[in-house]
Amino acid sequence: MTLCAYCVYFRHMAKTTINIKADKEVKEKAQKVAAELGMPLSVVINAYLKQFIHTKEVHFYTEGKLRPAVKRRLDRLAQEARAGKNTSGPFKSAEEAIRYLQQ
Repeated sequence: MTLCAYCVYFRHMAKTTINIKADKEVKEKAQKVAAELGMPLSVVINAYLKQFIHTKEVHFYTEGKLRPAVKRRLDRLAQEARAGKNTSGPFKSAEEAIRYLQQ
């Protein structure tokens, strides 16, 4: 029984090192956030790797900036919507909306 427990303990403790290149600022911010959550960055990275293995998916989140022409158009459309221009509805029922679309 002792030998079996030792095998399980050893299996879970086997670690390896992965060398990756990361932006210095990104690494420092990630370490800070991980520390605020009470864990080292390696725990966060291991969790992401396990999730990647399980789901076989990679998700990227970016805070992109709109091109100036797109931003101007969206601003204009938002202004028109607030003014009630180029809008339809509200409709009291789905049938009413369908009748409007069929015109």
